[in-house]
Amino acid sequence: MVDQELTWRGAVARWDRELFDMVARRHWPGADRVLPRLGRAANHGVLWGGAAAAIAVFGSAGARKAAVRGVASLSLASATINTVGKWSVRRARPLLDGVPAVRRLSTQPQTTSFPSGHSASAFAFTAGLALESPGWGAVVAPVAASVAFSRVYTGVHYPSDVLAGAALGVAAGFVVRRLARDAQEARVMPGDERTAVGAPVLPDGEGLTVVVNTGSGTAASAGLDVLRSRLPKAELVECGGAELTAELAAAASRATVLGVCGGDGTINAAATAALRAGVPLAVFPGGTLNHFALDLGLAGAADTCRAVAAGEAVHIGVGRFTPGPGGGESGYFLNNFSIGAYPELLGHRLRWGPRIGGGPAALLAAWRVLRSQRPVRLRLAGRPRSVWLLFAGNGTYHGTGPTPRRRDNLGEGLLDLRIVYGGGRPGPRLLAAAFAGPLSRSPVHTATRLRSLRIGDIPSGTPLAYDGEYAEAPAALVLEELPDALTVYRPRT
Repeated sequence: MVDQELTWRGAVARWDRELFDMVARRHWPGADRVLPRLGRAANHGVLWGGAAAAIAVFGSAGARKAAVRGVASLSLASATINTVGKWSVRRARPLLDGVPAVRRLSTQPQTTSFPSGHSASAFAFTAGLALESPGWGAVVAPVAASVAFSRVYTGVHYPSDVLAGAALGVAAGFVVRRLARDAQEARVMPGDERTAVGAPVLPDGEGLTVVVNTGSGTAASAGLDVLRSRLPKAELVECGGAELTAELAAAASRATVLGVCGGDGTINAAATAALRAGVPLAVFPGGTLNHFALDLGLAGAADTCRAVAAGEAVHIGVGRFTPGPGGGESGYFLNNFSIGAYPELLGHRLRWGPRIGGGPAALLAAWRVLRSQRPVRLRLAGRPRSVWLLFAGNGTYHGTGPTPRRRDNLGEGLLDLRIVYGGGRPGPRLLAAAFAGPLSRSPVHTATRLRSLRIGDIPSGTPLAYDGEYAEAPAALVLEELPDALTVYRPRT
């Protein structure tokens, strides 16, 4: 056994040296100028940090999430290399006798050769990125491969060092994906919503019509194969754009249960159609973020299929905003409603996004709002107020900080109302209010829970936002919570 191991190690060492020497003898036009510089750019992960920043700025919300996964994978690979890899196999660096001087690094690495940290970082970042966004992964992959090859080309690593580092990097990408999935599943916990007795039981899906928004963030990979296999008699209608609302209304009028596959905005439109038709709603998460589905306790299409087949459903509350006389139809929100800074930001982003891309549009919109936004003067419950932001959540949002937190109960039957008062600059006030959290009161901000609120004297042209949708506010409206207004399918466990 020992002899076999020595023979195997000797064969690998010979292969390593022969391949290393072959690369040293070969000349690739332009490589002497490009590859050493590329390897130096990847020192300490600078190249990949820059790539992640660029993707975050110029990419979509999904691309930003992929960039975060890439950086997390790189961090895991780097930590593993530096704490375990470099000290478990103490391998000397290659001799540089056959490597042309023009290729050699000005400062030679002093750590052990096995495995290649640059290769691990490059492939970890690329794997983490590709597992979340294959398109961005395809863009970055040639750069990662070039960085890995540069380590052999400049004479600082054997080929097996690079292969081992690349394999470890890819493994780190899969580990981070698994950890992220486990974290999401840990968040998906059913709340205390009241059980809906008598929800239709559709074991094969007959009577279920699912409208699929083809324009949603991840509709193509949202689990429609699971839906077709588990509920084979369900009707699927694929559409998008202006026809979506009409298709939802038509489906709700003929179906026993209305199903929807899309993001929060699409689910809002489906909930409106289901409320008006008086039918239950089955949600198949298919958007980029899926806040409503996560807060309800749905991890994916399989959960919804199981609930529909067994007739397991709950009652949830729905927020409604009703315009004053002559103001048009009521609107509904499952997540939140707002007037002030956020709708202004959303309007700018939607206007500029198609021309310059989502990331730059979001940055430009934030700069525009923080620089030139003025507080909205309106009347709240009969009292004149000046506000930077009025936020109403369908149920209480828990936690503090500038990013949204989860809701534990969509059947709470209360609006989570938060008001950031006018005065000062919008940025500091909005940030202070975000960190103050719910159920607090200060000179800057008020948070409380209530069933309804009258809002009047809204200036003409003031925008409002609800569940990520954008519209112009009427002169007056009533915000109210409708307890147990909608029946939605969700497994009991």
